[in-house]
Amino acid sequence: MKRVYLDHSATTQVHPEVREAMLPFLGEGFGNPSSLHWFGQEARQVVEDAREKVAGLLGARPEEIVFTSGGTESDNWVLFGSAEAEAQSGPSGGKRNHLITSQIEHHAILHPAEILEKRGYQVTYLGVDRFGMVDPGALEKALTPRTFLVSIMMANNEVGTLQPIAEIAGRLRGKNIVFHTDAVQAVGKIPVDLKKLPVDLLSLSAHKFYGPKGMGVLFIRKGTKVSQFVHGGSQEMNHRAGTENVAGMVGLARALEIATRDLEANSLRLRRLQKRLEEGLKQKIGDITFNVHPEERIPGLVNVSFAYVEGEAILLNLDLQGIAASSGSACTSRSLDPSHVLKAMGVPTELARGSIRFSLGRENTEEEIDLVLEILPGIIQKLRDMSPIYPAKKR
Repeated sequence: MKRVYLDHSATTQVHPEVREAMLPFLGEGFGNPSSLHWFGQEARQVVEDAREKVAGLLGARPEEIVFTSGGTESDNWVLFGSAEAEAQSGPSGGKRNHLITSQIEHHAILHPAEILEKRGYQVTYLGVDRFGMVDPGALEKALTPRTFLVSIMMANNEVGTLQPIAEIAGRLRGKNIVFHTDAVQAVGKIPVDLKKLPVDLLSLSAHKFYGPKGMGVLFIRKGTKVSQFVHGGSQEMNHRAGTENVAGMVGLARALEIATRDLEANSLRLRRLQKRLEEGLKQKIGDITFNVHPEERIPGLVNVSFAYVEGEAILLNLDLQGIAASSGSACTSRSLDPSHVLKAMGVPTELARGSIRFSLGRENTEEEIDLVLEILPGIIQKLRDMSPIYPAKKR
């Protein structure tokens, strides 16, 4: 059976060039970067070289790049670390206790926000339009004298909508409010230049752009106050304790280098495949709704709802035919609840339950897209024929 992987927003395969770059540090280059002997200092140089490479590719300073275990840790660190730093600093004396985020954030933001609410913080969850876009004007109106943090994702993980991060940053300028963006689904897919993008904090994760799992970055712009999240050592410039994952850092840096190098060519190819898939679905299957922004979206992500059927049933049938897709975020794939993202966008519950996310990647071909278009219509029709809510006149 030919297997087709269309779930790159969940994770990507490690690029061969990334594997090659990591291998020496899974073998003879095993030193602990905190050790003073030759083995440790060799590893320390490798870590700092990786940091400098990432900083250069993102338009940041090396001291602003802190390696983490991934996007989830980085996001958690932003909320808890910013709250603690605010409580301990300045003339406000911890009086500012309001933060703003959106209803469509990843749960790595939403769950920490809920925990902070239980601790007495006030959280505003901004709504979005039918394409999943935050209104910068509504955000500005939600600001209060007690607002210390705004966290809005750069690209949504379920529908791919790109948020107006630059405009939001402009509206926050001069207000002494920390601005964070979760760029996990954006970095490696669209240009990100921190010299031009005035955010204070930014999260990314290597496994979304063909790097290793368990590696991420939190960009902390110089002067931004965020308390240490992991304690127990002086690693990462006293920001994050724990023995460094040297191989992972090398892999992340190399993956970002390759993604940056190939970004334009990959973007064009993914948009071409995306268009082929969307037009094919329109032609071959009726009663479908695309949950994507017509223009402001990352390349290669197609979120579509099929009326009268359940998304889980579609996925199972696709998997039996060797095709891997998703019903939304990989972190909530076992949940029976409809997508919180689609719900916030106003998609009816019945349609939200029948939504599928196809996220394309560097390995995908036109032949694979055509195979999906050959197999999927039969699956949808079979499931609709079994559905008690499918109109009899359409059977």
